[in-house]
Amino acid sequence: MSKKISSAEIKKMMKSGGVIIGTEKTVKSLKLGKIQKILLSSNCPAQVEKDISYYAGLSGTELHKIDYPNDELGVICKKPFSISVLALLKTK
Repeated sequence: MSKKISSAEIKKMMKSGGVIIGTEKTVKSLKLGKIQKILLSSNCPAQVEKDISYYAGLSGTELHKIDYPNDELGVICKKPFSISVLALLKTK
């Protein structure tokens, strides 16, 4: 959780297309082992963060807490809603 991730990197991830937005879809994909990296907003709810970090630990997935709050992360991803959890899918 130490590496800084810039808004430019997040935008690049969004353009690549292999991104999942949302807690439920992320947890489901984590259980199936399809996730490479997870980004959590700075104000992600504690219970969500706990659940995600538990499943990320089980699957050995990278977990990063970024400096952006969920409403700003929604703007960076060009979505009309707040985003607390963003996951990058593994490339085949």
